[in-house]
Amino acid sequence: QVLRLVKPPLVWIVVEEKVASFETAEILRRTGVMYRHVVCTRSPSEPKDRGVHQRNAALEHIERHKVDGIVFFADDDNVYTVELFESLRTIRRFGTWPVAMLAPSKNKAILEGPVCNGSQVIGWHTNEKSKRLRRFHVDMSGFAFNSSILWDPKRWGRPYSNPIRQLDTVKEGFQETTFIEQVVEDESQMEGIIPGCSRIMNWHLHLDTSNLIYPKGWLLEKNLEITLAIK
Repeated sequence: QVLRLVKPPLVWIVVEEKVASFETAEILRRTGVMYRHVVCTRSPSEPKDRGVHQRNAALEHIERHKVDGIVFFADDDNVYTVELFESLRTIRRFGTWPVAMLAPSKNKAILEGPVCNGSQVIGWHTNEKSKRLRRFHVDMSGFAFNSSILWDPKRWGRPYSNPIRQLDTVKEGFQETTFIEQVVEDESQMEGIIPGCSRIMNWHLHLDTSNLIYPKGWLLEKNLEITLAIK
C-alpha cells in the first residue's frame, strides 16, 4: 500500500518464480503503480536461496535494460514509511540507514545498521554475536544504491569484472555484506540517510506467512519434514 503513496517516478520490479502468473499480473495492474513483472527461471536448491535468485533476476533486468534510478530491495515482511522512499532520491552512490527488527521471540526489538555522524557512516549497530564477522552490518532492506553501478562501472571507477549479484554460496545472514562488498570499498563511499541516521523508517517484522491466504494461482512449496528413528 505504501508504494501507492509515493510520488512518481517509481518503478516496482516484481519477480515471480517459473512463470508470470495471471493472478500476480492482475494484482499489479490494479495497484496503479508503474511496474515490471519479471520471471526467475532458476530453481533454488534450498528454500533460503529463493530470495537470492529472485533479487538476482531483478538485478539482471536492471543491468540489461540500463534502468536508471536507485535500487532498493523491498520485502513482504517489512513495514515502510513514505519518508524512506522520498529519502532514497537523495542517494548519490550508496545509502544506508538503521532498521528496527522484531526479534524472533517477538518480545523485543533490535536495531541493525549504521551509526552516523551527519551523513558519514562511522560504525554499526549489531546485536547478533554470530554475525559479528560480517564486514557490513546491514539488513537487506537497510540500503539502496545507484543502478548505474550495475551497468556503467567506468563512471564509478570500478573495474569491468563479473556482474554484481547476490551469492547463494554464503551462509544465511551474509548475503547482505557480501553483496555490498561488490558495490562499495568501504564506509567512505556510503551515505547515512537522514542526518545522523536518527530515524527509524522501516521495520523488519519476521512475519509467519504460513497462515496467509494467497490467490488461487499461486503455488506454495513446503519442505517435507523427515523423522529418523534413533538406533
